[in-house]
Amino acid sequence: MKLTEIHRVKNITKEEFVKNYLKPQKPVVIENLIGDWPAYDKWSLDYIKEIAGNKEVPLYDDRPVTHEDGFNQAHAKMKMADYVDLLKREPTNYRIFLYNIMKEVPSLKKDFKFPKIGLRLIKQIPMVFFGGENSKVFMHHDIDWANILHFHFHGKKQCILFPPDQTENLYKVPHSLITREDIDFDNPDFDKFPVLKKAEGLVCSLEHGEALYMPEGYWHYMKYLTPGFSMSLRALPRKPKHLLKAVYNVFIMRHFDNLMRRRKGQAWIDEKNERAIAETHKRHGLAV
Repeated sequence: MKLTEIHRVKNITKEEFVKNYLKPQKPVVIENLIGDWPAYDKWSLDYIKEIAGNKEVPLYDDRPVTHEDGFNQAHAKMKMADYVDLLKREPTNYRIFLYNIMKEVPSLKKDFKFPKIGLRLIKQIPMVFFGGENSKVFMHHDIDWANILHFHFHGKKQCILFPPDQTENLYKVPHSLITREDIDFDNPDFDKFPVLKKAEGLVCSLEHGEALYMPEGYWHYMKYLTPGFSMSLRALPRKPKHLLKAVYNVFIMRHFDNLMRRRKGQAWIDEKNERAIAETHKRHGLAV
């Protein structure tokens, strides 16, 4: 695919971040943003096991969405200690997704700060994400069109991003936040999904302590190259049209989709997946 390496900086000032990345809505990897956090030295899988091992955590895998799945409904649950042991023992598809660990273990709040780089970060919802070797997070964009600072800990993670203007090339599933789930963004099938050849995205690998800025509405696909975990801080979209899209997603789209799942069952999911191909090909003048 047409992927360009995301720009990297060692350090950055508030003025540089706002001028070069926030206002033009460009991603960037900041390598030394959190060097003064206690978390930089403390946070590892073993530390999380020690401090949160008794907490039961929701787990997700890479099974396709069905009509029976609720919004962000977990596929399994496990004690954090057992999950960390699993990550360290063998590859697994089980991931922790959008978990508010600070609510369960408030002492972790002392380990990090909210960077003052020009984002009005929402302080109530720092979320964490865990994954095993080669586990993947399907291509999606966030429901609230937030500006995101994504901090990685322990190991290495690959991130592929596409800006919102590439949506028409990604086989987006209607009334959802995802692309076709059978697209392998590591090795796409251009015979089945020929429009992907036109998609222009960005890529980076994150290592311990590095931060990735993802602008509002950016599509993102994550792959854990080794077992590890990340934390996201978010700020509301700055552009009014993006804020309106977030409101629509939260208060209309999500509820409409749930209603149709209840009314039509799996036929609704199948219909949306078929439309993702048909509508994409029609926009590009290809035979359906």
